[in-house]
Amino acid sequence: MNNDYWLEAQNVSCFNNGYEVVKDLNLKLKSNENIILIGPNGSGKSSLLDLINRNLYPVINKNTIFKIFSKELINIWELRKKISTVNHDLRKRVHPKLKVIDLVVSGLYGKYCKLPYSSEEDINLAESILQKMFIEELAQKSFSHLSEGEKQIVLIARALIKKPDFLILDEPIANLDLKSKFYVIDQINELATLNSKIICITHDISMITEIYNRIIMLKNRMIIADGKPNEIINNKNLSNLFDINIEVVKYEGSWHIYRKTK
Repeated sequence: MNNDYWLEAQNVSCFNNGYEVVKDLNLKLKSNENIILIGPNGSGKSSLLDLINRNLYPVINKNTIFKIFSKELINIWELRKKISTVNHDLRKRVHPKLKVIDLVVSGLYGKYCKLPYSSEEDINLAESILQKMFIEELAQKSFSHLSEGEKQIVLIARALIKKPDFLILDEPIANLDLKSKFYVIDQINELATLNSKIICITHDISMITEIYNRIIMLKNRMIIADGKPNEIINNKNLSNLFDINIEVVKYEGSWHIYRKTK
């Protein structure tokens, strides 16, 4: 396997409760890419994430290859050091009165609470992450006092404190109001200056900005388009992806879609 690839999948299928949730997947992900994985609800995005995080396992046959970091078998704790995932389920684990600085520190230990044994070094590291993300003013705020957009960014800061190779963002702007949505998009764009590469899973084309150098379109549990944004983001591909006649326009580094009138 080429060491440039941190994930290699060939002829991979997997099942969940008897249903084929990943279908004949052929995919290689490079270590130097920021990637958007986009598709409608039910397209198989979450199942692919579960496959990467080892919550699902592929059906193995003689033609199947599935490797993460060049390994067919990888220790789950080793995987957690290299990949951090942020999704909406994490919010349910956070006590509403927990301060932001304590939440970020807790990421070092896989917890979601104030730790009695955190060191001054831990606090300094958390403060450094908050500064790099331009949210140091939130450090002493309780989680419940944050806006929805701020909650999302703080959880991303918590994920980044371990300095993972890859940060997976699962629907980072879902259920956010317009102001929070653009706040999160802008903050994520700033992360491109950090060392962690971003894998963003979304159904919202607003997430596609110039920090991403590869777009993968997923429909009916299969990849239907894969390449550089300027090559594959077009009327034909997006209309096919979402089963609606749409027009896409790029303006000042962002993509916008419009429904074509009948």
